[in-house]
Amino acid sequence: MGTPDFAKESLKSLVEANYDVIGVVTNPDKPKGRGMKMVASPVKEYAEGKGLKIYQPEKVRKNVEFIEEIKNLNPDVICVVAYGKILPKEILEIPRLGCINVHGSLLPKYRGAAPIQWAVLNGDKTTGITTMYMDEGMDTGDMILKQEVEIGENETTGELWDRLSKIGGELLVKTLKEIEKGTAPREKQGDNFTIAPMLSKEMAKIDWNKKTAQEIKNLVRGLNPIMGAYTFLNGKKIKFWKVDLAKEDEIMVENLDFLRNGVVLLSDSKDGLYIKAKSGIIKVLEIQGENAKRMSIQDYLRGNSIQEFDVFE
Repeated sequence: MGTPDFAKESLKSLVEANYDVIGVVTNPDKPKGRGMKMVASPVKEYAEGKGLKIYQPEKVRKNVEFIEEIKNLNPDVICVVAYGKILPKEILEIPRLGCINVHGSLLPKYRGAAPIQWAVLNGDKTTGITTMYMDEGMDTGDMILKQEVEIGENETTGELWDRLSKIGGELLVKTLKEIEKGTAPREKQGDNFTIAPMLSKEMAKIDWNKKTAQEIKNLVRGLNPIMGAYTFLNGKKIKFWKVDLAKEDEIMVENLDFLRNGVVLLSDSKDGLYIKAKSGIIKVLEIQGENAKRMSIQDYLRGNSIQEFDVFE
């Protein structure tokens, strides 16, 4: 049971490990793009290519017909990876070996919908994958296996997502082998947990008076490629897709503390764009103007005017 490309990697791992996948449950097709064409989930696309039986219920709670279909399949185990719906007790109790979840964090840290994104947004140095037995709570079940990974200093959510999706598939196969042998560990999570709620559009706006250069960098990394962090210049919306912290020898500014936050310290198509934050200076590397494409800051400044002492709102 899964929906995005993150879940597709787990399904692929199961197929390649020669497990007998007797059914694939994914979210219904959704309209996408300007033409609102119906698009299948990555999990459905992969499952169709392998000739697997696909189920796409609108809802799973109180869906008697769907629950009966799953009962009739009589699965040994149900693997759930970023499915997008909370499973009711009636489904959790169907497989004799339980429902297993692949989660994109080192539980009990970051229970919830966006664990990978929040690890980057918060500037964490490490994260990982946890497999667990599912219960009726939100990511509260007993843990089975974990694999820790380091987060790169400049790694984006998209890059970390891709890495963890492959690790998740590998760890799922290892977990199933342990379950088959009857040697799977089972560890309670305890009460020292944190929550990773869904991201909101409001959080994407850069607050130059509240965020340090490091926090702005983490925001930009954390929202790439989901929605991009944005700011305004002369009333126009500007998105940042890649930024870094300016090194001490890169730009020398006198009386920096007396300047407004968000002020442009240097703007040059060769040397780049430097902006004062609450603490520190950010160097913009990849930018997107209003109704324009993403591009390098050098390309952007060749065709667009940003002046020194302009202020990003």
